[in-house]
Amino acid sequence: MSEGYDLDRQLRHIFAGAKVLVTGHTGFKGGWLALWLHMLGADVRGVALPPDPDRSLFASLDLENLVEHRVADIRDEAQYAAATEGFAADLVIHMAAQSLVRPSYEDPLGTFGTNVMGTATVLEQVRRNPSARGVIVVSSDKCYENNEWHWPYREVDPMGGADPYSASKGCTELVASSYRRSFFSSANGCQLASVRAGNVFGGGDWSQDRLVPDIVRANLAGTPVIIRNPASVRPWQHVLEPLSGYLELGARLLGAEAGEFAEGWNFGPSADAFVQVKDLARGMQNAWGDDAAAIEFGQSADDPHEATMLTLDSSKARKLLAWSPRLTTDQAIDLTASWYRAFTQSGTDMRQFTLRQIETYAGSQKTEAPSQEGNIICA
Repeated sequence: MSEGYDLDRQLRHIFAGAKVLVTGHTGFKGGWLALWLHMLGADVRGVALPPDPDRSLFASLDLENLVEHRVADIRDEAQYAAATEGFAADLVIHMAAQSLVRPSYEDPLGTFGTNVMGTATVLEQVRRNPSARGVIVVSSDKCYENNEWHWPYREVDPMGGADPYSASKGCTELVASSYRRSFFSSANGCQLASVRAGNVFGGGDWSQDRLVPDIVRANLAGTPVIIRNPASVRPWQHVLEPLSGYLELGARLLGAEAGEFAEGWNFGPSADAFVQVKDLARGMQNAWGDDAAAIEFGQSADDPHEATMLTLDSSKARKLLAWSPRLTTDQAIDLTASWYRAFTQSGTDMRQFTLRQIETYAGSQKTEAPSQEGNIICA
């Protein structure tokens, strides 16, 4: 990463002193976002379920002593209202979710309850908050009806989903669209946008049944890692890539022309990051070093259905937000492997280590993405 456009300086100008409510701050993406917002000078309150008691980014960063930490289930309207009371947020970033495909088969009602009705609960509280100027609903690249085609999905493509998780994310987008048109349509009022990222990875993710955490656990245990669906293609990106997009979008929602940005947005990687699962796994093991675990490929007949082809078109964000990815796939893998390596070293201050990764990223120059014909990817 070379020095260039200083994203940090641009965002500090907007977020210093702003009151930002983040739901899901005890999760992986939410933890990175809460730390970044605090670094920018924002007054952050997080509302979420308790973090995993065994291992979590929330604990690694000691976020409980850095931001206002509130525990609540977004499916419980009274509980959520109590957790947000007294915090006059300028911006709400809703990230709390059931975020995994495989558990959605085990608990479809819980998945729909959290991702659909939980989103409605959060938006109800936002519209009762007269101080709110913007709200960002974070859904997923899997919100689109997946036709297994070979060109990236655009914001105008229909919502859908075969599995409960994907369908719940499509429903999340429909809820956000309904609230935007019904309650947040005033030019002078709070503005609502929704965002969809690719397959995100980075340091501090300990989720089950997710590729990079599974690899890290295998490396630490010295056991082979079993890779399902090795030929599946995903839009891989480091966690800081979409978060930078959310922050740039949030800055627009807090600006004078916020209404122009109250829409759905994709924040996916460059075309060279649309790679197969097996390629990302091998790249991660190469970055880990000589003591990396062996990779074995295998899939059980009982494994639930997951899409094999999924890519995103982010040309809208590139054109209208001047956003683009800053990292190559190799850089993203190296950042991730180095985070987990640092975690294993006794005495490492993981909050400071993570802050340094954010600072390096925010001060780096954007990478140039290869352009392609049509509306697929624009440089």
